[in-house]
Amino acid sequence: MADTWLIIGLGNPGPRYEATRHNIGQMVIDELASRRGETLRSHKANSWAAESWLRPGAAKMVLAKPKTFMNVSGGPAAALASFYGVDPDHVVVVHDELDIPFDTIKLKTGGGHGGHNGVRDIAKALGTPEFARVRVGIGRPTGSQDPADWVLDPFSATERKTLGILVSDAADAVEAVVGDGLLAAQQRFHAPR
Repeated sequence: MADTWLIIGLGNPGPRYEATRHNIGQMVIDELASRRGETLRSHKANSWAAESWLRPGAAKMVLAKPKTFMNVSGGPAAALASFYGVDPDHVVVVHDELDIPFDTIKLKTGGGHGGHNGVRDIAKALGTPEFARVRVGIGRPTGSQDPADWVLDPFSATERKTLGILVSDAADAVEAVVGDGLLAAQQRFHAPR
């Protein structure tokens, strides 16, 4: 069987959440699908999904967005992994990260969930935290705003000026993890700009 990777973009369903910070993972999936001319279709694993390739003759990528709310992303993720025969070491989860400044991308495999309930639920459903993460920085709110409200707010006007570049960079990071491996991708994306 070809080398298959499952790329899961986290977010919440529906128009209310489309442009919020919490949905940046799904924005990255949309970017990856757009680059390949793919349309995500309803999948029996309670997700939207599309099959594509990194490039002709290279790894197959299953691009997916769970139809569930963020905190229960594990069921669709595990169902997709089972359907496509993908082990956790070939799963990449793309998600927002409060503890990383806006416009910054960090990559890692395994470790804790850092309070991110979507990552927590996927680790529980897969039976391991040993999957790759593309962590897209959204920063923390200033002042006394509750972080739970912050992640559900749309990006600010200032953030929207560079949001397209951030989403594109995060899509590049996913492709680098799949094509070059995590270490090479980290060396590229963790370097100071």
